[in-house]
Parts: sequence; C-alpha cells; structure tokens
Amino acid sequence: MSSVLTRSVLYLPASNPRAIEKARGLNADAVILDLEDAVAPDAKAGARQAAVEALSAGGFGGRVGVRVNGLDTPWGADDLTALCIHKPDFVVAPKIESPEAVRDVAAHLPADVALWIMVETPLSVLRLDAIAGAGAGAPLAALMLGINDFGERMNLVLGPEREPMKPWLAAVVAAARGHGLLAIDGVVNATDDADRLRTECLQGRAFGFDGKSLIHPAQIDAANAAFSPTPEEVARAREVVAAFAAADARGKGAIRVGYRMVERLHLEAAHRLLARHEAAEHRAG
Repeated sequence: MSSVLTRSVLYLPASNPRAIEKARGLNADAVILDLEDAVAPDAKAGARQAAVEALSAGGFGGRVGVRVNGLDTPWGADDLTALCIHKPDFVVAPKIESPEAVRDVAAHLPADVALWIMVETPLSVLRLDAIAGAGAGAPLAALMLGINDFGERMNLVLGPEREPMKPWLAAVVAAARGHGLLAIDGVVNATDDADRLRTECLQGRAFGFDGKSLIHPAQIDAANAAFSPTPEEVARAREVVAAFAAADARGKGAIRVGYRMVERLHLEAAHRLLARHEAAEHRAG
C-alpha cells in the first residue's frame, strides 16, 4: 500500500471555471478535472481546453488528474493528445473492460503520467485480476470503483450499507493489493447526507480502500478523517516498531507486544501506516 495520500479524490467538471478556481484552495488530496460524464457532448472541446489551461496555471494543493473520454469515443484520442504538453499527475480512463484497453490508453500517455482506471461495468469486475495485472508494462497506479455505472448495469438497489456491493468492494481491493495498486472507493451521490457519507467512508476504510471518490467539496473533510490513521492505530504502530527495534527482538520473526503476538509482516504494516500518518500530518500542516 502506497503512502501517497488519496483519502479524498474530488471530481470537478473541467467546463466549470468557478469550481476549478475554488478547488485550488481546498484540502482534497487529489482533484480530477472531468472531461467525461460531467461534460455534455457539445461542450467536450471547450472542457478539454479549460483543463489544459487549468493544468498550465497550476496552484492546486494536491495531486491533479484528468478523466478523459474513452478511446472508443470521438473525443478520447484528442483528450490524451492535449495532455502531452501540460501534463497532469495522472489520467483516469473510464469503462476499462480488458487488459488490452489498459495498454491502449497507456500507449497514448505522456511520460511520467500515472494511469488510474475505472472499474464500473460487469465485465470489468469479472476480469479484475487480468486488468489490474496489465500494469506490468504500463504506468497503472490505481483502480477506481465506479458505483453509479456498475449499479445501474447490475440493477442494484443500494442502501447505506451497500449490501449488494460488498463482494465487489472486496474484489476491487484484492485486485489492487495483489498488483501493488491504490484502491479508490466510489462516490456518494447524496451530497447533503452527511451520515451516509460517513458510513460509506468508514465502510470503505474497513474494506481496505485508500480513499473515496467525491463530487462535492463539502465531502472532503469526512473522507480525510475516515481514511486517516486514528490516534490509537498510530500508537499501536509505534509500539510495534519500537518493540522490533529493541535489542532482545533482533533476529526474531515474531515477538510479544503487550498482550498480542506480532510478526514481521505487522512491522511492515506499521511502517506503512506511520508513513501515511506522517503524510497526512504534513498535508494538514
């Protein structure tokens, strides 16, 4: 699991200059300038130019990505070409359903630009391992769960606990972890439902996601809080690190810390958690 912070990943329509300007002062870990679902067909070209201008101007506090249109649309290839000069930190590719689609998008990316892909169709979840594994020859860095599209195509009825989604939540995280990728949970459409947002964020954290996709600035603080290590977790991690650093633990694969046994894998997990904690403290700082 990476120490790169992706607790809050905020989508913004690239065609909305006021939203983009406001985003420069927000504490989202990542901002995605959206050229796909949030932009009408007749506004695609203007949104693309606006995204390029926003990237050129900079000033965002966190990482900046662009969600392009699919290569099977009239706009996808032009979107990727436009990003070759003023490069984002990452590109989000929608509706990826095969390893070949991953490699096709990767072939159009500028150097040093990471690829995040959307998992949002029945075929994409059925091919998760192959899709996530396609990153061996591509700059694949993250899987993003697209709940709206997936739910509609599957005819799911989703309550706050997202019961029908639970197998797929676990599957996306397992595929991401198995291939060294970040895993980003899907959006909450009800932007005025703070309880549902908190419930879903905590559920996503429990399932192992690194963060949450968001569609409104008011959702940022809840996501940052839920996906940050708690003080109790930080204290336990520091205890594990200190215990393994002690002279009597040298060379041992498992030791007792308090009332529990911990192994070297717990030490590695503790270091990762503390790295995320330090990154979160730096962002807040």
